[in-house]
Amino acid sequence: MGEETIGAVLKSRVGKYQDKTMLRVNRDGVWREITWNEFNKNVVNIGLALISIGIEAGDRVAIFSSNSPEWQMIDIAALSIGAADVPLYSTLSAPQAKYILKDSGSRVVFVGTRDHLDRILEVRDGLPDLLKIVTIDNTVSDHPDVITLDDVLKLGEKNANREQFDKRLESTKPGDLCSIVYTSGTTGDPKGVMLTHDNFLSNVRAASKLVEIGPEDDCLSFLPLSHVLERMSGYYTSMYNGVPMAHARSIDDLVEDIGVIKPTYMVSVPRLYEKVHAGVLANVEEEPAIKQKIFHWAVGVGTKVSALTVNHKPVPFFLGIKNKVANKLVFSKIYEKMGGRLRFFVSGGAPLAKEIAEFFHAMGILILEGYGLTETSPVITVNTPEAIRFGSVGRAIEYVEVKIDDNGEIMAKGPNIMQGYYNKPEATAEVLHDGWFRTGDVGRIDEDGFLFITDRIKDIIVTAGGKNIAPQNLENTLKLDKYIDQVCVLGDKKKFISALIVPNFDELKSWAKEKGLQVGSVSYLINNEDVINFYRERIDLALKDFAKFEQVTKFTLLPKELTEEAGLVTPTLKVKRREVEKKFAAEIDKMYTD
Repeated sequence: MGEETIGAVLKSRVGKYQDKTMLRVNRDGVWREITWNEFNKNVVNIGLALISIGIEAGDRVAIFSSNSPEWQMIDIAALSIGAADVPLYSTLSAPQAKYILKDSGSRVVFVGTRDHLDRILEVRDGLPDLLKIVTIDNTVSDHPDVITLDDVLKLGEKNANREQFDKRLESTKPGDLCSIVYTSGTTGDPKGVMLTHDNFLSNVRAASKLVEIGPEDDCLSFLPLSHVLERMSGYYTSMYNGVPMAHARSIDDLVEDIGVIKPTYMVSVPRLYEKVHAGVLANVEEEPAIKQKIFHWAVGVGTKVSALTVNHKPVPFFLGIKNKVANKLVFSKIYEKMGGRLRFFVSGGAPLAKEIAEFFHAMGILILEGYGLTETSPVITVNTPEAIRFGSVGRAIEYVEVKIDDNGEIMAKGPNIMQGYYNKPEATAEVLHDGWFRTGDVGRIDEDGFLFITDRIKDIIVTAGGKNIAPQNLENTLKLDKYIDQVCVLGDKKKFISALIVPNFDELKSWAKEKGLQVGSVSYLINNEDVINFYRERIDLALKDFAKFEQVTKFTLLPKELTEEAGLVTPTLKVKRREVEKKFAAEIDKMYTD
């Protein structure tokens, strides 16, 4: 049996690495290591238990949980016996979970916590296909359909007919359905994207050729495994190359976890890099003038070295000496905070501002930005250490073709393209044409094959005056300002552009204290005339190089962060523009009626 399915890849790697470390996880404040053999033993037992419960090849097994080694065990167990899994974001409400479980016809759902269990039990009567609910944290319940993961593992051991497992594993084909991944549903109900084993593995193989990684590396994972970017780039690619992977506890503990794990690579969305960028600049401004001068000198030197490096040009001797000094005085301290072993970051899920990629590279930290969608497993293009162009999302990966159609839309074709949307033939027909997938994004390809994203077609603003404006360009530029945390640019069918802005409240409060303003409640601050005038100046300065019709004419400061829990951003922290417009309809109307 070759390595043509996810389960087959695991079997091969277990034979190769056996008692070496596969995973690291923090349990009760202690980091624990899980070997390849340990992991595989649980995979087999879960797989055998699912067979005993009655799961057939082609059935769906759902996972409603945050990240954990058990998430991965359940995933590969289901795939190894020919089932397809359905990942659910751990933050979904009961009705949202019900929609996905019912639409997918899931037969078993594994839930992470008692809270997840309660959400499923709330809608249990509306899920006729569901056989069992398994609690990963071993929460017990009087409900007859609820069993614990420990019970599942014991059931697998009791029915330890390894031949059943191996027969299912060998019968699974590369073109079989591997997973139904539901889009985050920024507009309407989410759609179930059908991805095969070959869809995922074509991406994994291509990524593994572009960037060499192996058992000597360490990957720190913190994006949701339910998201296809982390699942392919962090999880499957690490497994394929024998890289030990650690689960970060939370975004709040990320810095501490980086210090412990000392990763050589990580996968993230731009929000993390934006926060690090803002944090570094804020810390510098707290330093004495001489240290600020040294920092900016160092960044200037690093920027020159970066420009030569990405264009494969030699670094002059004296510039190289300056760069070594800059590294010793400034950059080495930042690098150590990243664990001291970092080789590269991967960025995806949303556009990364060119200035941030350049800023990190000037400090010697490489961010490889790529592009793709759930429907493309996900990677279509990516920058690599040998071929990088800041502001672009790189070149097409192996066996993937990219073209721009007459209206500027990016189209892709290759072994990574989904089979279609589950139960939605009409929606599938809208985006798949002769093997080409319509991404819904607008872009251009330069003379060297690098792809540049302009915006989402659905997000493009057409003003009342007929001007087309890409809001993400404005938003990314505004977010470079350390006093701005989040932005949602608006103005479709309106006379001018407006924006909802979430301030960086720590920075705003510091500024207010310096100006002798009363730092009371957040509500007081965002309505203070001096604060509003200050933000007016910051916005105008940031957008000074944009066309007049692209300028933000009016803006409103919001009192708190836009969160996933409030339904205002996706799990990858992209703003849900339509939901934000609904939530803040009164504030938006005021900007256009005053």
